[in-house]
Amino acid sequence: MTAELDLLVQLGDYDRPQGVAERAVQAEALGFDRITVGETTGWNIVPPLTLAADRTDELGISNDVISPYGRSPAMLAQTALTMQDAADGRFRFGIGPSSPAITERWHGKEFDRPLRRTREVIEIMRGVYDEGTPAYEGEIFEIPGLNYERGPHENPPSIDLGTLGPKATEMAGRFGDGWTPQLFTKDGLRDRLADLERGADLAGKDLSDLRVAPIVRGMASEDREKAREKARSTIAFMLGAYGPYYGNSVAEQGYPEVVEEIRAAWDERDTDAMAAALPDEVLDELAPAGTPEEVREWVTDYAEIDGVDAVRVGFVDGLSEEDKRTTMEAVVGLA
Repeated sequence: MTAELDLLVQLGDYDRPQGVAERAVQAEALGFDRITVGETTGWNIVPPLTLAADRTDELGISNDVISPYGRSPAMLAQTALTMQDAADGRFRFGIGPSSPAITERWHGKEFDRPLRRTREVIEIMRGVYDEGTPAYEGEIFEIPGLNYERGPHENPPSIDLGTLGPKATEMAGRFGDGWTPQLFTKDGLRDRLADLERGADLAGKDLSDLRVAPIVRGMASEDREKAREKARSTIAFMLGAYGPYYGNSVAEQGYPEVVEEIRAAWDERDTDAMAAALPDEVLDELAPAGTPEEVREWVTDYAEIDGVDAVRVGFVDGLSEEDKRTTMEAVVGLA
């Protein structure tokens, strides 16, 4: 397998930010190429990632993905540049259009024109990167600009976008340096890669100029049914309870009835029924779950999709430390 392997960790799994750094040290020792964490309503990602960067030497450091509503564009640029320096050039910044729940119920902002906002944030960040100022006149932001006191950066971090829909993914190809999609079947990912390539063409780039690192969440265990039960519960919950976008995406990939049934169960807050509504066929399309051999084969097949540069492997919910170790070891020898 020529694709790289990233490890996605959840901040909620740790009692202290230092735990993320300990996981990063473990990931580097095992042979992962990159570690990444997401930010929703828990810890600010910057301290855990800074600790992870400080305690590793070669491991790439990323975030998946930050909201364009929660910080100003200038502060996002400051964050990205600070992390790039803390990581000695190993950082990649992740951003996505976010969701109504995070935007309105956590950040207290109106979820208005998310694609346009994301584009403008990226353009402002690049202004700070390259010109040392966030000065900008756009449809959403009008910023007179001050000088970034450290000046233009000689090696600014790449910007990856986490998107799902065709227009959003075209935007990722046009304005980003990488793409980190989630919950795509192999056929669904191939279809969306065409949108990414169209966006890259608009910017005069090739698809090969972008780092494509789809996120998959799974579990490897000699207890096959245990692994599949935990993965089924996690994937069903994401489809039914995480807002409309993941469910809509999977429905458009050919499973509208499955998503409808899962959502109906969520309306009753019946998580057992949600899991039961996710058939083996769909679970196998979306998640590596089973024995270590099965998980290795699944990840290998996914990595062989033309255009994929890395597979970003995350854990499903409810895993013990032993379960996580088994899952990491199942995939880490592939790259």
